[in-house]
Amino acid sequence: MTLFRKAPLLILSAVLLLAALPACSAQKTGAELQMAPMSGMPDEVKNAPVSVQQAYQFAATNPELMKQMPCYCGCGDIGHTSNYSCYVSNVDAQGMITFDNHALGCSICVDITQDVMRMTKDGKSPGDIRAAIDATYSKYGTSNIP
Repeated sequence: MTLFRKAPLLILSAVLLLAALPACSAQKTGAELQMAPMSGMPDEVKNAPVSVQQAYQFAATNPELMKQMPCYCGCGDIGHTSNYSCYVSNVDAQGMITFDNHALGCSICVDITQDVMRMTKDGKSPGDIRAAIDATYSKYGTSNIP
């Protein structure tokens, strides 16, 4: 076959490949996570491992989602009412956050948040995320969400 006879086949192949690329890239990129800037974090968080830093950044910026997620580390005994409470103890009327230091030393809190982050990026609904968290972490203790 000469090059001229192959050209239509090559052009068709290229067009099909280019048409398929957006679908492939959309599946890989997922949703963008909203993260608080590290500059607003306490020094203890800035000096923590990256996974802990990210968990604080995510929790601070996503209170509506994180208040729906339980924690199973036993922190309900200290008054925490969701996984969000492991990171944020108060937000004043001006929006200033008082951070809780509990998650700095609790891998269960951070693991739950990292799972929420991953599933959020994967496009899972809050209900599906909550079900997965319950199924995965309920073996560690009681939910802190009443």
